[in-house]
Amino acid sequence: MQKIPPSRDPHAGIRLTSFDPDGVAVIFGASGGIGAALVSALGAANHFKTVIGFSRGSAIPVDLADEASLERAAKTAAAAGTIRLVVDATGFLSDPGQPPEKTWRDLEAKKLAHAFAINAIGPALLMKHVLPRLPRSGKAVFATLSARVGSIGDNRLGGWYAYRASKAALNQFVRTASIELARRAPEAVCVALHPGTVDTSLSAPFAKQGLSLHTPAAAAADLLTVLDGLEAGDNGGFFDWRGDQVPW
Repeated sequence: MQKIPPSRDPHAGIRLTSFDPDGVAVIFGASGGIGAALVSALGAANHFKTVIGFSRGSAIPVDLADEASLERAAKTAAAAGTIRLVVDATGFLSDPGQPPEKTWRDLEAKKLAHAFAINAIGPALLMKHVLPRLPRSGKAVFATLSARVGSIGDNRLGGWYAYRASKAALNQFVRTASIELARRAPEAVCVALHPGTVDTSLSAPFAKQGLSLHTPAAAAADLLTVLDGLEAGDNGGFFDWRGDQVPW
């Protein structure tokens, strides 16, 4: 990866010079905090020919639990032109009925299955339909938002079983898919990204006083800077918002 200092000023302008400007950029989860900020930042950058955002409320609605909707979205994006960038900005941490587990006593099969469905299975099916539609030559990137707490090597606190395990599963899907992708498109990149702690509805219940939070706009600027710096050798990697590698 070409090390590029992250932009802490989201209004400083975003450069995406490593991508073919005649391509299409696609954001899944475009109604969420980070997803919406990515769509806005890509539009402001005015680099890609077309920027498409998919969500449950988009013109072509997408639901991670509905594989047919993922296939329709992938076909729609491919019909718009050559797909050069795809970011999966979806994810589930908690809701009032399913807070993160503090102990193994909190584990429930139904709740574990829900976390895996949203954080791992849905994105894996998205890869199934998106990766074969990436171009065989030239830079193309599929990135999915993972989390540092999904790192097995970096787990020192325990807890948050479902979120940690489902994100770890997502990382394995990324790593495995990247190997197959390299056989088809040697210049393409499939990666997992940790966006940092971002001030969104996902993190709001767990934000602590004094905790450094990134705004969605700043997070989007940093992530796009990292994506612009990715090279073929970074395929299958796990990187944070600064471009530093995160341990598996």
